[in-house]
Amino acid sequence: MTAANPDYAEHVTAAVLTMPAAKHLGFTFGRLEPGVAEIVQPYRAELTEHNGYFQGGVLGSLADFAGGSAAGTLLPPGWVNMTVDYTVKIVAPARGERIIARGRVVRAGHSTTVAAADVFAVAGDDEALCATALVTLRNVKLPG
Repeated sequence: MTAANPDYAEHVTAAVLTMPAAKHLGFTFGRLEPGVAEIVQPYRAELTEHNGYFQGGVLGSLADFAGGSAAGTLLPPGWVNMTVDYTVKIVAPARGERIIARGRVVRAGHSTTVAAADVFAVAGDDEALCATALVTLRNVKLPG
């Protein structure tokens, strides 16, 4: 599974943005290309804690969505992926106008795909790495 579905952008955004967690977070897609996904989360007070720092759970969710979305761009029509495991390492506090999560496929396979994500806090023109993640996904053919 290394060639992109020609309709990957439509399928990935439709699948991801209808998920309850994605609706709650309210992020948008930035860059979306075969094997790559960028998610942009604007500052929202309800997603922050401790004087405006983004919550760790928000960073983990964005990393998971970015990695899964990058992997989803490589699935053929009629297939979906499901996260089976992800590990997030918080490396710095995340405070800024927005968060950008950049996911990329590390290893694409028929039944399993591994993706990585880097999460940055953005303030003006400055980006600071605040988390990294490794996401393992199972690729599943939908019935029908």
